[in-house]
Amino acid sequence: MASLVLGVDIGGTKVAAGLVTEAGEIVYQVRVPMVADHGPEEGFQSVCQAIDSALESNATPVRAIGVSSPGPLDPKRGVILKTPNLPCWRNFPLLQRIEQKYGLPTRVENDANAAGLAEAIWGAGANYDSIFYVTMGTGIGTAIIQAKRIFHGRTGAAAEGGHMTIDLNAPVGCGCGKRGCLESMVSGPAIARRGREHLTKVPADSNSQEGNVDRGAITTKSVFDTGDAGEAWAVRVIEETTEILAAWLGNIIDLLEPDVIVVGGGVGIRLTSWLPKIATAIRHWTINPGAHEIPLLPARYGADSGLAGSAALWLQSAVVNQAAISE
Repeated sequence: MASLVLGVDIGGTKVAAGLVTEAGEIVYQVRVPMVADHGPEEGFQSVCQAIDSALESNATPVRAIGVSSPGPLDPKRGVILKTPNLPCWRNFPLLQRIEQKYGLPTRVENDANAAGLAEAIWGAGANYDSIFYVTMGTGIGTAIIQAKRIFHGRTGAAAEGGHMTIDLNAPVGCGCGKRGCLESMVSGPAIARRGREHLTKVPADSNSQEGNVDRGAITTKSVFDTGDAGEAWAVRVIEETTEILAAWLGNIIDLLEPDVIVVGGGVGIRLTSWLPKIATAIRHWTINPGAHEIPLLPARYGADSGLAGSAALWLQSAVVNQAAISE
């Protein structure tokens, strides 16, 4: 094992840390609870607990640490600005604190950007130059990757595609404060909410199958499980989700025209069998005559995308340099 990078993936409820090879293989990982609703030091100690466990598991030296975190954040300074899922941190200098404690060079990046980079280097986008990545779960994150490099925009806050407004008349349904943003309509919680809304239209004492469903027990998973079983109300919810995604991705193609679109995250995984349907529907939502030539692919990395992406922050330079030599 010639070289290892320690990847750290911070979420609202957990911190994962893992050792990753130059080939993108995760050889060890650990998950610990994230204390996000207390003070900044309690949150930082959660991160340290995960890092310590990963370092203690292996005798091979680790050369660097990569960290992925929900945004918004400043990737240049490694500062967590004001993240809804991490209320413990406001303008928290995470990069500086980790480097001071562990004495290893560290990089901090938006979690969707990091995951998209892993897909561009080792995953579904490895054979493409221009990649648009979307991760769908509790929230919606996106990344724009060009030639194995993250597009950050002017300050590092670019590619927040999950908060693009889709419905001007919708109520505010997301922590971003915008009306009708994509996340408020197709994230995991949004799918579960729409499932419950569909069922409220059916009388609870109805003799139909829908009338016997416990509205309070509806979750994102149950919507997909029920849809996979062919129940009409759940299929309608999933179809609505795919149509919203198709319209949004049509806009993305008109704006960016990437070589490939990669879909990841927990909800993204459940939509894998629906990707051909979404790809067909996109053609009605774009003016690009070559839209049908852009593949819509499932991501390679599922729940481990943050770990692989965190490591990729350090390994991308070697990949880019090797590509330049090959040319």
